[in-house]
Amino acid sequence: MKYERWSPGYWLLKQYIIFAHWLVHRRIVVTGKDHLPRNKPVIFTPNHQNALSDPLAVLCNVPFQPVWLARADIFKSKATRPILKFLKIMPVYRMRDGKENLVRNDETFSHSVRVLKHNKALALFPEAAHSGKRQMLPHKKAVPRIVFLAQEMSGFSLDIQIVPVGIYYSHYWNFGRRLLLNIGNPLPVKNYDEIYRKNPQLATIALRNDLYQALLPLVLQIESKTNYDGFEALRTIYGKKYLKKQGTTEGLPEQFQSDQQLMRQLDELEAAEPDTTGQMARQAVAYLARLRKLGLRDWLIDPAEENPQKLLTNLAVLLLSAPLFLFGFLFNAPLFLLIDRIIRKKVKDPAFWSSFSFVAGIVLFPLVYLLGMLAVSPLLAGWLPKLLFLVSLPLAGKLAFAWYLGFLKTAGRLRWRKIKRCNTALFNELTQKKQVITNWLDENIR
Repeated sequence: MKYERWSPGYWLLKQYIIFAHWLVHRRIVVTGKDHLPRNKPVIFTPNHQNALSDPLAVLCNVPFQPVWLARADIFKSKATRPILKFLKIMPVYRMRDGKENLVRNDETFSHSVRVLKHNKALALFPEAAHSGKRQMLPHKKAVPRIVFLAQEMSGFSLDIQIVPVGIYYSHYWNFGRRLLLNIGNPLPVKNYDEIYRKNPQLATIALRNDLYQALLPLVLQIESKTNYDGFEALRTIYGKKYLKKQGTTEGLPEQFQSDQQLMRQLDELEAAEPDTTGQMARQAVAYLARLRKLGLRDWLIDPAEENPQKLLTNLAVLLLSAPLFLFGFLFNAPLFLLIDRIIRKKVKDPAFWSSFSFVAGIVLFPLVYLLGMLAVSPLLAGWLPKLLFLVSLPLAGKLAFAWYLGFLKTAGRLRWRKIKRCNTALFNELTQKKQVITNWLDENIR
């Protein structure tokens, strides 16, 4: 297989993956698509937080068939190698894979150079590992080494464009999360050719550092190691209020930029007042943990949410749409819950939960849908009703999950109203805890 060739089988599979990817996300927003180079060799370099979900986020939202470079240990099984090759994934060997295997990188790099020579796209993670946190790891030298090798082998004739891509999830593994993909301005490798001719090591370090700096504005970076969980908690509590304070619209890109600014100011507060900032961060974590034990969410502890008319409207919508929910639930929920339960039990690293769930879903759900259609086909006359029924099943599943989220929010509102009416002490405790945290943020965050 020549990786640089356009593959019709790959294209067909990609359309299915794009549809499945849309199903599992509540919202997907892509910014900076106009930055994508045309008719030039491209290397996508996204940040890496969430295992397989990260390459899927890039693959499903760019008009390329990118060739991915991945760690070599996933190629150990002979059964998976042809699949990985079809998926345009090439192995990169590291010292931990055995010193004797490092020479096998020559073949991978040779394929990579050929891809770039044909003005196609490569993709790899400059961090060379996923963090599972909103903290970008230090970059390795793989990207500079590959591009400079390509330049040498082509006589410095290629106009390689390194495209930084920032990936932001509202949640790492929950179904129905929101995804923001920020495509940054390309870094032309030609800008480093002269430095490389004089000092390859200096050029490698310069490009690696410039790529890191190019990615920073595209990701949500929480610098703090000591108060990481606390800063995440403070963002959960104060994020939407801080966005409103700035007077901007409540879109996903705007929330992301607002969160970036909030994290920068929290980092500054930690540097200036580490004890007070640490104390407030711990209070925020404890407060959210208390809410979780009670089956509540922070957004409920807001006077603006105490709207009887809104509550009645939500109840009416849930009641009227219950038949649609039951239809979607019947043909989707049993398998969904089974996959979720098995993966959370067997897979220890939460960063892999969404990846394993996605792979299991794209394989198993079509089988379940076909069985469902066969079960009801005697009730449907003609092929068109059968086809429409089959197509409706995944969409009904997405609607059923949205209904379920609405149900949880409505149940939360009812639970909070009951606490307010029947347990004044608990109501006052929670509102006061939130007030202490938000007052401190109001005073210290610009």
